[in-house]
Amino acid sequence: MNTTINRKAKERLSHSSLFTFHFSFFKETGDKESGVSRLLLSPVSCLLSPVSLLLTTVSLLLASCVSDRKTFLIEGDFKGFNQGELYIYGMGGSHEIDTISVAKGHFRYEITLEDTVTLNLVFPNFSELPVFAQPRAEVEIEGDASHLKETKISGTKENEDMTAFRLKTSGMTPPQVVEAAAAYIKEQPASPISLYLLHKYFTQSPTPDYRQAVQLATIVSRAVPNEPSLKGVVRRLKGIGGLKDGSPLPSFTTTDLSGRTVKSSDLNARLNLITVWAKWNYESTSLQRQLIPIQQRHGDKLKILSISIDASVKECRQSVERDSLKWSTVCDGRMWETPLLTELGLCYVPDNILTDSHGTIIAHGLKARDLQMKIDQLLTDKSD
Repeated sequence: MNTTINRKAKERLSHSSLFTFHFSFFKETGDKESGVSRLLLSPVSCLLSPVSLLLTTVSLLLASCVSDRKTFLIEGDFKGFNQGELYIYGMGGSHEIDTISVAKGHFRYEITLEDTVTLNLVFPNFSELPVFAQPRAEVEIEGDASHLKETKISGTKENEDMTAFRLKTSGMTPPQVVEAAAAYIKEQPASPISLYLLHKYFTQSPTPDYRQAVQLATIVSRAVPNEPSLKGVVRRLKGIGGLKDGSPLPSFTTTDLSGRTVKSSDLNARLNLITVWAKWNYESTSLQRQLIPIQQRHGDKLKILSISIDASVKECRQSVERDSLKWSTVCDGRMWETPLLTELGLCYVPDNILTDSHGTIIAHGLKARDLQMKIDQLLTDKSD
């Protein structure tokens, strides 16, 4: 997945060399800001033979096509992050998860785009920074790994505006940040920043305010009715709205790490538990291990389904095997874009849902201690 050296990179180098070779015969003029340029023959090229001139012109056209490629470039430097990897993925599944190599604090990443998308840059501690990408643009990222909220992203208006928002809210309390995000969305609903803020603070929250989220999503949808990624936000909101105690568990079909098909109808034990975890979140991984003796104690009366939001399916599988987790674990490497999370309305890590044998939700979002007590209470107090 590493994009530092790949086939496309080699192609770019090849075409770049071609353009450099012929630059001695041509002169570029035009407005670089608008992406419009013209290549004019210099006096040297007029001395070429017709055949040479034809070959040179063909080469020029190839080079011109390369300059018109719809690429987006991210280049950055981070203090305190000498070497390692970053993850990057597109919100709403617009760009598959990829990795970026960091060497001596520097990294460079280039992709081809057809339209504007929001990318999430994920650090080793799984902090995220949004990057608003568009064809034929580039941004520079400068920051300190120990103060990610103060990271500066420059090069396009959207990224500079988002930087300003992060710096403005860096010293605020969480409720104040949510209030600032709501105000921004209402003031600039058509901005891609608003869609990101809606997702981060109103659908991906441990205690989402469903009513306010729907209100803000309606405002954004009126401003950008054809925004593809908004559909994912709306689906997630529907899931959150349906996640209520006493409501039926949404129907689903998925595949676990072993390749087995898992359906909502399979959760038909006396008590059924769905959990969300990630290997980088200590509380959630600790709970997975604590569930082992609980499941052994209650046997067939308790069924467990775990959903991992790790970016690496391989590493998730290694964690499951190391900890001897015998129940089904779902991990597709799509992190928060995992469809099952959206279907169930789960939007935080750790998170959980308890259901009875009929698929009715008994409780959700319980803390680890409360969850264990609830399981023991429901299964111990009832006779077989």
